[in-house]
Amino acid sequence: MKVSEILEVKGAGLYTVTPDESLLDAVNVMAERDIGSVAVLELGELVGMLTFREVIKVIQENRGTVGLDTVRKHMNDQPITITPDTEVNEVRRLMLEHHARYVPVMNAKVLQGVISFYDVAKAVLEAQSFENKMLKAYIRDWPAEGENE
Repeated sequence: MKVSEILEVKGAGLYTVTPDESLLDAVNVMAERDIGSVAVLELGELVGMLTFREVIKVIQENRGTVGLDTVRKHMNDQPITITPDTEVNEVRRLMLEHHARYVPVMNAKVLQGVISFYDVAKAVLEAQSFENKMLKAYIRDWPAEGENE
């Protein structure tokens, strides 16, 4: 299974902010949309990711407040990226290796979407469930010994 298949099922919802927006505005977008990350775009290009991990660090540093900083100061400006052709097993390996819960999907320099660890787990579970159903149907229809001789 490829990332492009996950994006097809997931849909086109993509939320972005600019690096010069306030961190509070970005947090409000995340809270209102019930999402754990936003892609950070500048002049149409991906320049970073802001996830709840970075937000929690800021809140801890500011003793319970988000503060007045911009997204740029706290975003991950070196996120790992994948392509629509990346295989799901490679995505899982990268996410585990880099402790990344959200990964931007890039086609050249164009952001296609963001895949979450949840999206990957759901896709794998659905693929395995489909395989299990097919195998069970195949076994049920297995010819008895001597039937086809």
